[in-house]
Amino acid sequence: MVKLSGAKIPITADFSSPRKTVADFFGIDINILTSARLVRRSLDARKKNDIHYVCTFEFEIKGDERAFIRKYGSKKPVITADNKNESDAMCVNPDSIGCKGKVYIIGSGPAGLFAALTLGKAGFYPIILERGECVENRVETVGNFWNGGVFCPESNIQFGEGGAGTFSDGKLNSGIKDRHCSRVLKIFAENGGGDDLLFEAKPHIGSDRLFHTVKSMRKQIENFGEVKFRHRLTDIIVERGALKAIKVETEKGEQTVDCDRLVLAVGHSARDTFEMLKSRGLAIEPKPFAMGVRIEHPQELINKSQYGDRYDRKHLPPADYKLSTHLKSGRGVFSFCMCPGGQVVAAGSETGGICTNGMSLSARDGENANSALLVGISPADFGQSGDVLAGLYLQRKIEQAAFKAAGSNYFAPIQRVGDALKSRPSETLGTVKPTYLPGVSLVPIWDYLPKFMADSIIEALPIFANKIKGFDMADALLTGPEARSSSPVRLLRNDRGVANIGGIYPCGEGAGYAGGIMSAAVDGIKTAEKIIESAE
Repeated sequence: MVKLSGAKIPITADFSSPRKTVADFFGIDINILTSARLVRRSLDARKKNDIHYVCTFEFEIKGDERAFIRKYGSKKPVITADNKNESDAMCVNPDSIGCKGKVYIIGSGPAGLFAALTLGKAGFYPIILERGECVENRVETVGNFWNGGVFCPESNIQFGEGGAGTFSDGKLNSGIKDRHCSRVLKIFAENGGGDDLLFEAKPHIGSDRLFHTVKSMRKQIENFGEVKFRHRLTDIIVERGALKAIKVETEKGEQTVDCDRLVLAVGHSARDTFEMLKSRGLAIEPKPFAMGVRIEHPQELINKSQYGDRYDRKHLPPADYKLSTHLKSGRGVFSFCMCPGGQVVAAGSETGGICTNGMSLSARDGENANSALLVGISPADFGQSGDVLAGLYLQRKIEQAAFKAAGSNYFAPIQRVGDALKSRPSETLGTVKPTYLPGVSLVPIWDYLPKFMADSIIEALPIFANKIKGFDMADALLTGPEARSSSPVRLLRNDRGVANIGGIYPCGEGAGYAGGIMSAAVDGIKTAEKIIESAE
């Protein structure tokens, strides 16, 4: 096996045939190569007149590999060990299913799903309890709401199979460096996410592919465990500092279930669950998080800014961006969850509140680009109550204020950037058409955001325009609020993954240990490994 790293490949290359791409790079006959595989691909657009891919390939050749390297060594090929790229599909011995006992998992987001897959493979019997609907019904419920139907507080963009990430851009890149990341990508790819997840430097799955992937993962889990929908955790029963049972609200009423191992993968929006856990003495602390709005631009504007006016529409993907600044006040403002060619979506989970998020399909072919513009929030901003859930209550206060300001009909408040910069309300919309459903109302951001947040966003806009030309264009749209970027609390756990109440394992983004699909999935795997270790 020969590995070629750091290869500069034209954007016009035919990546559907890695053998041809490698052969063209070396200027050799394609028949010399017996196989080739694209291992990694990243787009280098730092120089607008020289946009290209930087790639890594592994390939096999006929003849002497060392002689090949001596001849073409100036192009950086190196010999590597044969990597068979073993599958992470759930191969379980039928005789071992459930032999190590039951583990209940609250929540079917990435953390819960990957915890269940890992536990099932190790001989446990995982039982996922999900308060929302299965993904098929959830998509229908959410779509009905977007089209003017009834809001469902138990099945929405936050609650339901797949978690909040199911209605997102589906980004699978992460700042964490962990050995489990490649495993997560393989599992997503094997379950219908697409082989491109295995080589893209910034892999994304898209909400349309996530639908099928999540359903496929559920089917795997059901081979060695259970997934129960419309099951909401309402209480925990503790004896002598350890978990003994849980209470669960189902469509048939409340049930009490014996339980001594519980994975809390509840997600960042399970506010009623956090309140219950606090009342039962689970150790919780407030943590920094961020809130703000969504900003929408024409995707074409972002493409031209990032690639230059003469960018190749046919061969380049819709451009993204990542921005941050520290204001003179010391307050941080940054972009988050940028969705090329996507839409702004209704992401509330409580009746009488408005919250937004961003979503893209796998093609990212929508007319608008959107991103969160977030302001850093610290416990010092929560007020003087001293309540560990004060950040949660601040989120709720802002969401309820937005609901009332926009007309109490689940329309989102929206304002043109040009008007916000001139401290005036918007009377009409301009050339950028809002994508939020079920609809929008013209409301200035200071009518629902605290003054320090609104002022920080407005101050940051021209700063970001120095980095992305046109970022502060007058017709760009500010839709808000974006209040669920991360959890406002952390459920404390020790180095064995256990909370101060024995048998409880806080896990994932809601517990304060992850910040996206990838990191949540990894934390689910690592939490499962802690349980496996404790049983050995």
